[in-house]
Amino acid sequence: MLSPAATDWQRNELRRAIGPDAGLGERELRQELTAILNERLADPSPARRRLRQLIDHIRIGYLVRWAARLNDSQRPKPERLARTVATHLLDLGYSPQYLLAWAGRLSLEYASVSEIFEAAIDLENASVQTYETLVAFHKIPQRQQLAEPLDNWKSARQVTDWLRGEGHSVAQIRTGGGFIYNFPARDAYGAAAQARIMTERLVARSAFLRRDRGGVEPLPHVWVAGHPTAISLTPPARGADVLSLAHEGHMYKVTGTRSRVDDALELAAAINQGPLGPAVAGGWAAIESLLSNPHDPKDDRSGKALAADRLAAIITCSWPRAELTTLAHRYQRANDTTLTRQLDSLATNRERCRLLARALSSGERIQFSDAYEANSEEAALDRMRNLLAEPRKTLNDVLVPIKVAIRRFYRSRNIVLHGGSTQGISLEAALRTGAPLIGAGLDRVTHAALVEGLEPLDLAARAEIALKLVGGETRLSVADLLERPLT
Repeated sequence: MLSPAATDWQRNELRRAIGPDAGLGERELRQELTAILNERLADPSPARRRLRQLIDHIRIGYLVRWAARLNDSQRPKPERLARTVATHLLDLGYSPQYLLAWAGRLSLEYASVSEIFEAAIDLENASVQTYETLVAFHKIPQRQQLAEPLDNWKSARQVTDWLRGEGHSVAQIRTGGGFIYNFPARDAYGAAAQARIMTERLVARSAFLRRDRGGVEPLPHVWVAGHPTAISLTPPARGADVLSLAHEGHMYKVTGTRSRVDDALELAAAINQGPLGPAVAGGWAAIESLLSNPHDPKDDRSGKALAADRLAAIITCSWPRAELTTLAHRYQRANDTTLTRQLDSLATNRERCRLLARALSSGERIQFSDAYEANSEEAALDRMRNLLAEPRKTLNDVLVPIKVAIRRFYRSRNIVLHGGSTQGISLEAALRTGAPLIGAGLDRVTHAALVEGLEPLDLAARAEIALKLVGGETRLSVADLLERPLT
């Protein structure tokens, strides 16, 4: 489905990314992986088969090899360690909700880095379990003929008995019955996610009934044996937020005239909580509608990847302003200093960001009086100091992984729509990483259209020029990368 040029591009970017990955060791694993990534990975091919086998070896002991680096003189930065632990555990199958609760407990216990890695290694070594999961329904058409004969069907009384047996209250439960499923998963939230998918299939099938069309109505929660609380059947949003609609007061300003941005937001609506296939298809359709043009250079090898690169440039240029805005507001709340009063006197976020950037560049010591907030903001301050010291290099370091993630999102969409495969191995990960980025890009495109009347392609051009000029003779500030130049 994907051209050799597309897979070669992704393969070469992966080869660059694995350089600082201590989990690959220093000898045989790293050497073999590098050698494989120097070959094309067509399916089938010897190199692809070897890669599949090598991945299994890399996963075993991956975090142990990282832990061995904790006492090195050049120990990894906290953010790289956090990304390493999180992505590895997600790849093993742990759910984001479970990992969030797990990390929260470690934080409350003030766990050290070594204790965090010990806990992560325990998760790495844990085995997949089978979770008994209950999905109950308000209404299920043709229940007697189609549902009750199935082995995993439970009547209303059996559903109530099961819930009582698991220690749940049944006071507000009104059900016509339900299904019991057994799902292999790493945690209860992962089992609930599989139950959601199963329920979506039932609801989708019911849309094709002649009578009671779309009549399957599940209860809003599922229950997993051994888990103390019900889990919402509505999946957590994937983080695609377009906050400028509310911030600029345009959320409900809908007229009879449709704009390109409105059309794009409708296309992307499924990205937050829709099924995987429609979410990827709609999300990319929104980006392509805004950031591609019939007059773009014709390159059969890359397809519409130019739109992904344009979006990556917009997101990268929006990052410094977002970080500086958050830091400025939190600093104003937490401190009473000369800098606080200067920030209070300014009318716009742009001015506050420029002031904070100048303070950081001059070496002014910026601290938070609250110890917890100081810890949480120190990483952001470090990022901004590094950016201000080497703006062009740092922005390029940010641009590359964003571009990789959005191109992967685009390729996953092609596999779904053009290849007819809705079960691709990268689909879930592509959506998990791509949705927040696409939300950030749509937010900046929407803001530019609403506030400045700027077309999306013009915003992309502004971002591409800014990445070339920042830190140079024009003295372009990192706070102004997506703004019209000040006179």
